[in-house]
Amino acid sequence: MSIILDGNSLTIEKLVAIARGHEKVELHKDALQKIKICRDMLEKKIKAHEIMYGVNTGIGEFSEVTLTDEQMQQFQRWLIYNHAAGIGDPAPIEHIRGAMASRINVHARGNSGCRPEITLTLLAMLNKGVTPVVCAKGSVGASGDLAPMSQIALLLMGEGEAWYNGERLPGKTALGRAGIPIPGLQARDGLATINGSNLIASISALALFDINKWLKQAEIACAMTLEALYANMKPYDVRLHQARGFPGAVRSARAIMKCIEGSDLLKEGQKKRVQDAYSMRSSPQVIGAAHDAVAYTWKQVEVELNGVGDNPIFLPEHQLTLTGANFQGTPISLPMDMIDAAVTMVSVLSERRFNRLVNPALNIGLPAFLTRGAGMMSGMMLSQYTADTLIVEQRILSMPASMMSIPAAADQEDFVSMGMNTALKTIQILDNAYGVIGIEYMGAAQALDFRDFSPGTGVSAAHKVIRRHIAHLDEDRPLYNDHTAMKKLVKSCEILDDVEKAVGSLD
Repeated sequence: MSIILDGNSLTIEKLVAIARGHEKVELHKDALQKIKICRDMLEKKIKAHEIMYGVNTGIGEFSEVTLTDEQMQQFQRWLIYNHAAGIGDPAPIEHIRGAMASRINVHARGNSGCRPEITLTLLAMLNKGVTPVVCAKGSVGASGDLAPMSQIALLLMGEGEAWYNGERLPGKTALGRAGIPIPGLQARDGLATINGSNLIASISALALFDINKWLKQAEIACAMTLEALYANMKPYDVRLHQARGFPGAVRSARAIMKCIEGSDLLKEGQKKRVQDAYSMRSSPQVIGAAHDAVAYTWKQVEVELNGVGDNPIFLPEHQLTLTGANFQGTPISLPMDMIDAAVTMVSVLSERRFNRLVNPALNIGLPAFLTRGAGMMSGMMLSQYTADTLIVEQRILSMPASMMSIPAAADQEDFVSMGMNTALKTIQILDNAYGVIGIEYMGAAQALDFRDFSPGTGVSAAHKVIRRHIAHLDEDRPLYNDHTAMKKLVKSCEILDDVEKAVGSLD
């Protein structure tokens, strides 16, 4: 069943289905009518020679330059040429598909002024699998993602490059093979395609979707470690967190306890310490704070996905053109910087729990570094080194980009969001986070192998998945294959899927 874009109801889940799942997309009939009404208004204003930014004026520092009628017809082509100024390797196809869906949804609001043919061509490209080749770097996240979105707009002139059926082709060839007519660009069409933070929104939406799943895996890994270390489970009583009131902590405590339900650890008479270390007993508060950050940022991104991120915007009901800065990426880049810190924070917590598994002074009778042959063997000693280097890189990348503005365009664009830098570093931070949690999973599974009690239903399910992919460490072997396999396993969400089948949703 197709996902209908109407300018108001695009969710992160729907964007993921379009970007990754290649779900078919339709434009709501009312949205198409709004686009037509807005275009009619714009053309009347053009005939009346009303001065409108980016339509019959230059852009940026040249916004005071008025274009002749003849120049106006050519201007959109030059606009796209000079803004297609990115650099480096192509962005992933899913990022670009998400950006295209986001831009179509902006047009669906009926305030962008482009011809319907532009929106419908982008729609056809999504449905027929024509994805522009777009450099990942080049946007400063204000005036929109101008450089990457311009590489999308090149296709609308039959230029640029595109992926189609697994091949990288000239744009005109890809469109021809897909049977998509080339609409060309007329007044306003180019700027209406590029003037929003749509690629930032796409990357952020995809990352948040994945981070929510990663946080649930951080809770599963935590539950495994708690069992392996004979943790006192009173700090995970949901009533404790309800008394304070943070919803993320309540959610996290409930999820961890779900994984441990059925464990011998919960039986009466089990000897426990009065209080465990902070890395163990404050996990719900820490992971919960990350959940709360995700919830806020999720809302911000969905506002952006359904907002009019454009300049100028056209209000047919008022016969009005308004110039402003709705392309500004800060409403996304600032909360996504917070997400970067949150993922890094939870990764640090994971590494501290792993330390307690391998440190013979802290691991409650487990073999030193989780090996029977300590001295001759070093067990998982070096796994901690790997986690540490990943975390240091995360910390470096967690420096906020949203405050890193460098002025551009002769100081006409003197504050920019640097939102693309935030989006790209979020992807790198999350990639490292998969590795860190994978290493905790490895350590917790190894530790549980040395214990002779029955762990919780969810913990047992996770342990079984891990052992399907990596063997118990009987004696030292090169661990890079295990580390890499665990990182891949965490990213695949196979552990999460099996645990949720066993105990129900951890949301």
